[in-house]
Amino acid sequence: MSQKVLLTSKEVNIILHRLACQLIEKHLDFSNTILIGIQPRGTFLAERLKSLLEKEYNVSEISLGYLDITFFRDDFRRTNKPLEANKTQIDFIIENKKVIFIDDVLYTGRSIRSALTAIQSFGRPSEIELLVLIDRRFSRHLPIQPDYRGRQVDAINNEKVLVCWTENEGEDAVFLINK
Repeated sequence: MSQKVLLTSKEVNIILHRLACQLIEKHLDFSNTILIGIQPRGTFLAERLKSLLEKEYNVSEISLGYLDITFFRDDFRRTNKPLEANKTQIDFIIENKKVIFIDDVLYTGRSIRSALTAIQSFGRPSEIELLVLIDRRFSRHLPIQPDYRGRQVDAINNEKVLVCWTENEGEDAVFLINK
């Protein structure tokens, strides 16, 4: 097994600032916009972006929620191991709001399809956008594309993209792992 560094900590930080600026350009004050981190790995990116927007760019009162998609996946019964669901935390109204789904890696698109189904339990947003740190563009099974992407990566199917966050793995970095 070999690994290649795709993004260093410094590069991740630059990309996070760029993504935050792109969100501000489109959503201005975020009064009608909600950030939704897709559990489990999208939550780190969502929290980081919220913190940047508030502390570095003085955007106040950003609504942030977490969406668990475990039982909305089309492959959740295709494994022999028990499923470990995460907790959905959405304590605000999403009806007629602009929702931004946030995830670390866009791979096949199945997680996003699941999120689109799961969010309907909380109301009907006026629109939904997708922000990802890494877009694995040649691996899509469904016609889903991000509105905001940190970096586009060409990885073949036996390669895995691993996003590490300081809060979880002790460092900010993105690796391409060849199994």
